[in-house]
Amino acid sequence: MKPTRTLPILTAPGAEPVAFSDARQAVSHLQALYNQATDFLAASFRTAIADGTPRARYRAFYPELRLTTSTYDQPDSRLAFGYVPEPGTYATTITRPDLFRNYLEQQIELLLKNHNQPVMVGYSDTSIPLHFAMAGRDDVAMAGELSFTLRDIFDVPDLSITNDDIVNGEGVRNADGSVPLAPFTAQRVDYSLARLAHYTATDPEHFQNHVLFTNYQFYVDEFEAYARQVLADPDSGYTAFVAPGNAVLTDSQAQIPHLARLPQMPTYHLKRPGGQGITLVNIGVGPSNAKTATDHIAVLRPHAWLMVGHCAGLRNSQSLGDFVLAHAYLREDNVLNEDLPVWVPIPALAEIQIALQEAVAEITQLKDYELKRIMRTGTVATIDNRNWELRDQSGPVQRLSQSRAIALDMESATIAANGFRFRVPYGTLLCVSDKPLHGELKLPGMASAFYKTQVARHLQIGVRAMERLRDMPLDRIHSRKLRSFDETAFL
Repeated sequence: MKPTRTLPILTAPGAEPVAFSDARQAVSHLQALYNQATDFLAASFRTAIADGTPRARYRAFYPELRLTTSTYDQPDSRLAFGYVPEPGTYATTITRPDLFRNYLEQQIELLLKNHNQPVMVGYSDTSIPLHFAMAGRDDVAMAGELSFTLRDIFDVPDLSITNDDIVNGEGVRNADGSVPLAPFTAQRVDYSLARLAHYTATDPEHFQNHVLFTNYQFYVDEFEAYARQVLADPDSGYTAFVAPGNAVLTDSQAQIPHLARLPQMPTYHLKRPGGQGITLVNIGVGPSNAKTATDHIAVLRPHAWLMVGHCAGLRNSQSLGDFVLAHAYLREDNVLNEDLPVWVPIPALAEIQIALQEAVAEITQLKDYELKRIMRTGTVATIDNRNWELRDQSGPVQRLSQSRAIALDMESATIAANGFRFRVPYGTLLCVSDKPLHGELKLPGMASAFYKTQVARHLQIGVRAMERLRDMPLDRIHSRKLRSFDETAFL
């Protein structure tokens, strides 16, 4: 048998940890370390391809942010994030500082303010997988098949350390005994950034801080029409509209290039400076898609996400086109049971509920008691079987009645539950498109003039609610309601 050849390991240049008391300088150093590591991997990959038979293994490491405090500091008790609860060392690996600069500066600034201790920036001992280091680079090209096995020469993604243990409250500690400083590790973030580009056909840097989810193409058409309207207004504050394929439109009359094949979850971004615009994701139908989208968008730490889509109305007093504002959720989606047990309550968030109700009143020009004519608040049931009506009705209908559900869909509870799990403020406003318990099925030609008018208003309401939330202070939206006993300092 031919003996296995052991290759020497060549690593990227190291750097001693540096203390910083300025958030912007700390992030700039994180960026420098990250660039140095990924540039090394890119150059090594080019060398390996040129050699054909690499003579070494190549390795580089994620940068790391670390805070050590020896006192029980007493930050403002109203804060939901931005501080550590007790003495100790807290650390997190960092990826893509260019993409997360605003977020990192904000979180680090709060740590410096609340603890009066410098943060340390250096390299971690977590290697950067080649796949993630190459993401978004156009200076490395590969033609044809490799003459060597990639994992023999470079580190590749390691699913054993790519998980949601931190956000799921598993009591995770870093290998050196330090406590996680952020809800996601660098490799978990990189994994989701790659998935987002795949599922949405838009680069992660286009995503905005306010995300709308929908389950119908109609809302995409309305969103595009709204985008063109505001792009034509120089005072709107919106600067660009991005469509799948990373097509960037700044002219309200420009055409969106045709894609031969749309992605699984077509995504559109109406951009404002600082990421303060709105992203719309057409997740299609089903809780699996809803979970997939929110699993990955969560790493971008959005300020809020809302579901605006169609639902089945469950009450005889409802009409097609009526709105449903979810105050509670009956979870029969069965996609989050292992991460978030069904006995965990998913509370309504006052800031989101008020923004949605005020947006409905503004767009419909109805208020107070008159608003009840077209909108109900109550429990929304989410189920994983689209054709639940074809089964024995005694079980499902009894559960729906006992829960006091007023509407049923296949996505809303999943989006809300994942918002709860990931500490992303969430909400739901649905439009009744059928009433299966009362013989009004979703069939062609069933739509009334009232229904068509309401659907057109629906997207406008979602957008207006997001604009209201955008104007709120960040610490008002990200409330303490979403924080558990042992939380990371980073939002």
